[in-house]
Amino acid sequence: MDLSDLLAPGGIFPAFEATSKKQALLDLSARASEITQIDQRVIYETLLQRERLGSTGLGRGIAVPHVKLQGLGGIICLFARLVKPIDFESLDDEPVDLIFLLLAPDHAGGDHLKALAKISRLVREPAALERLRTAPDLPSLKRALTLPAASHAA
Repeated sequence: MDLSDLLAPGGIFPAFEATSKKQALLDLSARASEITQIDQRVIYETLLQRERLGSTGLGRGIAVPHVKLQGLGGIICLFARLVKPIDFESLDDEPVDLIFLLLAPDHAGGDHLKALAKISRLVREPAALERLRTAPDLPSLKRALTLPAASHAA
């Protein structure tokens, strides 16, 4: 499973504007609703429920809000690079400027975890984060998102 397989067509936002975590989740829910045809309120409320369990702000400016939704045909990912970092109640208390929104069908199970692991491998690499933050346009950003992760094998 490659991240390129998960990224929704029209789901990459290189200059996303949000002033708060709630606004970011609400606006991303609206975008996800357009792509999935699932009601925006359902997506948003499910994301809020997940955030109440603990922030999906991982640290180093990255958040990966993720939920399972009934009626979704397959796993999809949206990516937003924020114009201005926002507080996301992250583990390291640093503001977030990169958001990966991951939506999975309620029956996804292991595939949902594989998708989270794929995102985790990408954002673990300092060079990949630098590419995501400095890509000058949408095509460059898409390439940065879909480059294979560097191997750490000996």
